[in-house]
Amino acid sequence: MVKFSVMYPTTPGARFDHDYYRDKHMPMLKRLMGDACRSYTIDKGLGGGAPGQPPTYVAMCHVYADSAEAFMAAFGPHAKQIMGDVPNYTDIKPVAQMSEVIVG
Repeated sequence: MVKFSVMYPTTPGARFDHDYYRDKHMPMLKRLMGDACRSYTIDKGLGGGAPGQPPTYVAMCHVYADSAEAFMAAFGPHAKQIMGDVPNYTDIKPVAQMSEVIVG
């Protein structure tokens, strides 16, 4: 199993609409990817590593798929539509990573 993570760094003055992300963007991604998206999670940053520090990331999502190939085959045809929706909820440049899930 793999996990595709998209992380939105905390950026002073930046905009991130958590409600839109939760209620519209991620359900759209799931609908477009179909069964290739086994599940997903959304994280909302609360704080950093020390008391009073802001979170490193204001938000993150993690999309689980059987393999990197399965993820790309399902995401690729819809990438333009999915990425085109990003300005509706944020102006932050995301950081992405594909990981192998070792323990789930």
